[in-house]
Amino acid sequence: MSEKMIPQEGEFAPYYKKYIDQVKSEDIFKVLMDQIESVRFFYEKMGEEKSNQAYAAGKWSAKEVLGHISDTDRVMAYRAMCIARGEAQSLPGFDQDEYVAKGKFNDISMTRLLEEFEMTRYAIVAMCKNFPDSAYQSIGNANETAVSVRGLIYIIAGHTLHHLSILQERYI
Repeated sequence: MSEKMIPQEGEFAPYYKKYIDQVKSEDIFKVLMDQIESVRFFYEKMGEEKSNQAYAAGKWSAKEVLGHISDTDRVMAYRAMCIARGEAQSLPGFDQDEYVAKGKFNDISMTRLLEEFEMTRYAIVAMCKNFPDSAYQSIGNANETAVSVRGLIYIIAGHTLHHLSILQERYI
């Protein structure tokens, strides 16, 4: 990985800067893979029963946060694939609250949610590593905003770091 992978201003919506700034390594694929163990460790430490609980009324449970992370990983990876392949159409946004509500994540065992997260990550890293070098700087449109492939990859990692920080602060 090189500095060519680090997204620059204008390659993502300002909203996502808070995620991208959390990634402190240029080796984004190592970060993505290391997060598998970080997420697994956190949730196994928390345990099944506690992971079904939210830290406050109206907030997602820890399992719902994990489901949300996996959903967001997939959405961002899909966007990255489309843009890397030259998609010219604007890609849709998604309603994270609706996805969590329909996901019924509290009805799924933590073991299965963790397995899903892990397999999703392996698939994302495999796909993104196989993009041609020229694809990483490709810019497309997602949710009415310009975004680059490398911006999306960093958003995936930063989004997970963001939620892990909240989980550690408010759920433990």
